[in-house]
Formats: sequence, structure tokens, C-alpha cells
Amino acid sequence: MSVTTVLFDLDGTLLPMDLDEYLNLYLSNLAKKVEPLGYDKKEFISNLLSATEFMVRNDGKRTNEEIFWQKFAEIYGNKVYEHKSVIDSFYENEYNLSKTVCGYDQRASETVSYLKNGGFELVCATNPLFPDIAMRSRLSWAGVDEKMFSLITSYENSHYSKPFPGYFLEILEKINKKPEECVMVGNDVSEDMPAKNTGMNVFLLTNCLINKKDEDISLYPHGDYCDLIEYIEKL
Repeated sequence: MSVTTVLFDLDGTLLPMDLDEYLNLYLSNLAKKVEPLGYDKKEFISNLLSATEFMVRNDGKRTNEEIFWQKFAEIYGNKVYEHKSVIDSFYENEYNLSKTVCGYDQRASETVSYLKNGGFELVCATNPLFPDIAMRSRLSWAGVDEKMFSLITSYENSHYSKPFPGYFLEILEKINKKPEECVMVGNDVSEDMPAKNTGMNVFLLTNCLINKKDEDISLYPHGDYCDLIEYIEKL
């Protein structure tokens, strides 16, 4: 079966970044935003990460958004729901300051455009731990037009997270594709390459490689954007 669809990770794939540097700035700015509401900055960051980890283990019965806010409310009480609009405002405004620690690679937008013009369906398959507006902001930082994608995964529309099979299978269900029709492109060996276990083709983009377990990357097709195009055309 011919490949019809390409799934792109975002952080470190379409958008070059040092993940730790990005997270430090993002979390610091968010904590500053909510501090006037009575939240201790250090404690808030710790609890946010705990709620995020809880969300990562979602069993699929509710959206990631619902799971996250349930856990956050367990920690802080129902007052957090009253402050959700402030946090939403952060993603619309101050969140964009995080762009300053991210890179830019023109080949990302060129590759996306090349594939879209070639008739491929494209999905932005970034780990759905953020609101939709944050995903679209990061695409804009990368210089990639969000309209290129038929689906952008976010915590509002997803019931699983990477690297669990349910995340990739839910995408297949949403876009009505078979796994062998798809290629998952990402830079994280542990989070993106497990798509292979669902029957998808995979490609490891090595520009901002994350390989926490020091796996043998020769197990996967890998390389830069030129290698990716060549790989897809061979398929």
C-alpha cells in the first residue's frame, strides 16, 4: 500500500529547540502569570508537572484536558477552574515569549509545503499536552502554515499521549487511514519511534535528536530533511 499521509512531530522536529531551555522559560513565565492569584511559583511548577505526568498516563476515557484539570483541582481545589481564563490568556499572550529560545529551520516549512503540494495528507502529531492555541503558536514560530494540516493534536482533542499506542491509533481513526499508509516523522526515539509498533512507517529526524535511552538509531530510517524526502519517495 502506498504512503498517503505524513505525521510530523513539532518540538525538535519542525521547530528546533533545546527542550530543557524551552521548558524552563515557559514554566517560569507561566508561574509569574499566576503568582498574583496566590500561587507560589516553585510549588505551582511542581504541581503543574505532576498534573502533566498524570495526563500522560490517560487511559482514553476522557480527554487529556479533562484529566489535567481534574488532577490540578485535586491539588488546589476547585478554585483552579476560576483561574483557567487567566491561564488561557497566558497562552494567547506571554507564551509567545518562549519563541526567543527556539530555533528556526527554513527546511521545515519547505518540506511541509513540498509534501502537501505532492498530494500527501499531513498531521501535526505533537504530544498533546498543551492547548490547541499553544500548538498553533509553535507552528507559527517554525514558519509552518497550520492550514497545511488536516489534524493538529492537542490536549482538547486527544485521549492519549506519546509514546502509547493509543495516541497513534486515535490519529488513524480520526483521519480514517491504515497504519501502513502513514509515516511518523519525529526527533525523539522514545516518543516518536513507537509508532512503528502500530504498523506505521517511521523516520527519525536527527537535527535535534533526543535519544535518552541511547538506542541504536540504525534500527530506524533516519537523517535530515533531504533524507526524509528521499525515504518517502521510495515508499
